[in-house]
Amino acid sequence: MKTVYMDHLAATPLEPRVLEAMLPFLRGRFGNPMSVHSTGQEALAAVEQARTQVASFINCSPKEIIFTSSGSESNNTTVTGTACCPRRAGAEVIVSAVEHSSVLNTARSLSGQGIETRVIPVDKYGMVDPEDVKAAINDRTVMISIMYANGEIGTIQPIRKIAHIAREAGIPVHTDAMAAVGQIPMDVQDLGVDMMSFSAQGLYGPKGAAALYVRKGTRMLPLLLGGVQEAGRRAGLTDVPAVVGFGEAARIAAEEQAQWSSFTSNLRDHLIKGVLEKVSEVELNGHPIQRLPGNAAFGIRYIEGESIILSLDMEGISASTGSSCTSKALKTSHVLTAMGQPPELAQGSVLFTLGKGNTAGEVDQVLDILPDITNRLRSISPLGRRAGK
Repeated sequence: MKTVYMDHLAATPLEPRVLEAMLPFLRGRFGNPMSVHSTGQEALAAVEQARTQVASFINCSPKEIIFTSSGSESNNTTVTGTACCPRRAGAEVIVSAVEHSSVLNTARSLSGQGIETRVIPVDKYGMVDPEDVKAAINDRTVMISIMYANGEIGTIQPIRKIAHIAREAGIPVHTDAMAAVGQIPMDVQDLGVDMMSFSAQGLYGPKGAAALYVRKGTRMLPLLLGGVQEAGRRAGLTDVPAVVGFGEAARIAAEEQAQWSSFTSNLRDHLIKGVLEKVSEVELNGHPIQRLPGNAAFGIRYIEGESIILSLDMEGISASTGSSCTSKALKTSHVLTAMGQPPELAQGSVLFTLGKGNTAGEVDQVLDILPDITNRLRSISPLGRRAGK
């Protein structure tokens, strides 16, 4: 059975050119970049080359890039490090209701240090209104964190407008770009953000390699303490092969991302159109226009999304019900709840995230199989029978 992989939000295959760049550092070039001897300095040179490649990809100085182990670490670092830096009594952090749990949970955990969280609502498409952010800012606000795009529903946020509002108020603004990386432009000068989290895997790079952009002059305390790696901003031995892979992935993406995005957006539109035409009682999740090129998210009534995913898997098709970080939590997505979706629709969420390796034929295969799966599951579902489906 040929496998059709449409879960690129959760993981992407490693680009062969990235693997080739990493292999020497998985074999003989094993030095610690903190060592002063030639073996260590060889590793340091490779890390700094990767830093330059990653910085070039998002249009910043290499000195503004901090390498981390994951998007969650980058998010934890920026929220905690920025919010706690002023040490101001009664301080507040502004976030949206659809942020990733690594932002939401981190912000809420700061209550024990006297830092409160102000949550901005979203509309039915999961979109933040910049005016709501503006209205929430007060003299206690110490940072704002609004994601660039939501991977679960595909909605792209008006981050430029939000960053402009934050700058006028003198408030540092962070954006979680984990879902956006590799799909839409990530020029931090154009976006106007002070901090941005992103990872290698969205660029078909290695897992366990991520970064945090911190604009020069932005005050932030380190989350990990110990050594002086990353100019004292993040302690811990550098994963040289992963960082080298990240750099190569960024170099390739700088040249090829526009082509990927155009290709996957065409597949996405074909998939969305086909599902809405062929499957009854289905709604598109997220914004119909301002959405990620590779994202096709749906709410299907009267059946559980997990049942659909397992049925698709039996047909060789890999998809998901939403964020891989919360898919096993056995509760309704906080993103869909924030959008006002009723539980019976939110429980039927199905997410297809397309990548550069997908084909039009694979989309057609999904469109051939999905209607039969939904009809069969509804016929045995108490909700489906009750609704006469």
